[in-house]
Amino acid sequence: MEFLKTLACGSSGTYASGFPVLASIQAGVAYAMYWLSLFGFVTSCITAATSTTIAEIQGPAFQSPLAGQVVNNVTGLVTAKGPRGFWITGQAVQDVRVSNGLSVFSTSATILSQISPGDVVALSGRIAEFRSSTAPNDLFVTEIESPTNITVLSSNNTVHPVVLGVDRHPPTQLLTPLDAGPDGFLSVPNNVSRVEAVNATLQPDKYGLDFWESLEGELVQVRGPIALGFPNKFGEFWVHGDWKVTGKNSRGGLTLTFGPGGIPDSNPEAIIIGAPLDKTKNPAVAMGSRLTDITGVVTYQFGFYYILPTTAPSVISEAEGVVAPTNLTSEPNNHCVITFGDYNVENMAPNSAHLPIIADHIATYLNTPDIMFVQEIQDNSGPIDDGTVDGNITLANLVNSIAQINNVTYSFIEIAPVDGQDGGIPGGNIRQAYLYRPEKLSLVAGSPAGSSLDKVEVLVPPSHVPKLNFNPGRIEPTNGAWNSSRKPLVAHWETPSGQKLFTINVHLASKGGSSSSEGDARPPVNSPLEARTSQISLVASFVRSILAADDSANILLAGDFNEFLQARSLYEPLVELLTDIDEAAGIPEVERYSYVFDQNSEQLDHAFISKAIEGRGVKFEHIHINNWASSIAGRISDHDPSVGKIRLC
Repeated sequence: MEFLKTLACGSSGTYASGFPVLASIQAGVAYAMYWLSLFGFVTSCITAATSTTIAEIQGPAFQSPLAGQVVNNVTGLVTAKGPRGFWITGQAVQDVRVSNGLSVFSTSATILSQISPGDVVALSGRIAEFRSSTAPNDLFVTEIESPTNITVLSSNNTVHPVVLGVDRHPPTQLLTPLDAGPDGFLSVPNNVSRVEAVNATLQPDKYGLDFWESLEGELVQVRGPIALGFPNKFGEFWVHGDWKVTGKNSRGGLTLTFGPGGIPDSNPEAIIIGAPLDKTKNPAVAMGSRLTDITGVVTYQFGFYYILPTTAPSVISEAEGVVAPTNLTSEPNNHCVITFGDYNVENMAPNSAHLPIIADHIATYLNTPDIMFVQEIQDNSGPIDDGTVDGNITLANLVNSIAQINNVTYSFIEIAPVDGQDGGIPGGNIRQAYLYRPEKLSLVAGSPAGSSLDKVEVLVPPSHVPKLNFNPGRIEPTNGAWNSSRKPLVAHWETPSGQKLFTINVHLASKGGSSSSEGDARPPVNSPLEARTSQISLVASFVRSILAADDSANILLAGDFNEFLQARSLYEPLVELLTDIDEAAGIPEVERYSYVFDQNSEQLDHAFISKAIEGRGVKFEHIHINNWASSIAGRISDHDPSVGKIRLC
């Protein structure tokens, strides 16, 4: 027994997934006695009657069953240390719902200077469930606060982390059973329950939040990590490791898709890598970057589960391949065929530094389509809030820049908004506009151009050929659904041989105010849900009015919808009338994305076509010129453009 006491109070050892491995103790009985001695059950170092295990603190649910209580003689191996405390691991348990790791919060330089990774320590303190008062939608972090009676029992021990993809496997579709509804985490209504209020027993084999919670505070390793996008402004980035994933696209990202049962796949197998604990600096990464293995502790902060690496990884290689220009080209002498492009050009002012680069994207990578749908064109004074509303100089500068590249000279149309009424950056008065090749398309004559408050309607004259009362015009511009949001820009076109085309250019309300996909509110808050639902309904009503006048009308609707098609309840009135062009063109589901946010490659920009156009066949491509850039500095807009080819006859 003196031998065991010596080991527990001052020896070195090795830990494998929480268990000690002693070369000097081979027999099972001796091994068990060592474990008991090390963690205080048979030695005088710790009093058995007053000790608490980490597993007892963590329990099988989101919150500790001992929250608010003072615990004594908690024994564990220090696995990592940071500026705000350290993490310990205890004796592993067979119950995968129960984490074997725990955060010990302290900013005391005296305490932190006495503790090093590899120490076996015993300590006391109060069990707390912490979240910042400024982040009420965050999940709680179980921790020991104000630790006291810290005793270092041994030093220079080593620990082998839980290897993700080997020891534990993350689920790949659902985040939590609280996301009830056919659209999973995108179901409506939002925010009908709270993870922490329910405090359910974890089901880590089925649900992503439960999986990462079951590893809270543990040291884990990600083997073969692949970055899913650019770092945020703090140098944090998302990865998946060498484990089963779903929705993987050709670049290495994870695309938001439909999973089994038709429920949207939220990609819970991804994890964000935070700031290294040793204050080294994370590398710059891009989608598809391959990195060295990452070892760190699992925690929750800023709305997501994180791995805080013990040291920064390195980039091994970047994704292969470059973005190629589309092979879809305008056919000047074929009036039945129209090429179109769609591009959110991200706050373009007359003097924007990125304007010439956007021009090159349109000219070189989209092959100057016959008509361009563009969004986020600012007024002539840019973000200066001086009452200016016209954007003709911004558009003229863009058109001239394109012409300098390939001698194609676009014409353009816009309707200036009421000052300060369409949202976006203050003073910018962003709006949608069309660039078009006048040798291929012109506005149908006979209707005046609408102003910012004129309501566009479909007229059916005695000729029974539908036309617009205003051309171009805006859909229901005084309807409250469009408050602080862009009103759709409608136009009616004809080719030199008389083929007609209705177009609708949209930029719906942004997702500002939405909650984290891994936050407390379930389903997550999708803001402003009511506004976008009403906006899509108003657009659908206008489309219905065209089809009521001519059920074989050529209609092309495109733009920035600020919403995923996986949120099916929002799109119901629209998809009854029009077809998603990605579906019509047979684009693989994992390649349907125009935006990267958090862990997901996702699609906010869409194009829809009428049945008449669908029946003649279409072609469509996403040009990932921005989200495939080698660095965030090379991402000119946060949206990728797209290009397509349709037939009017």
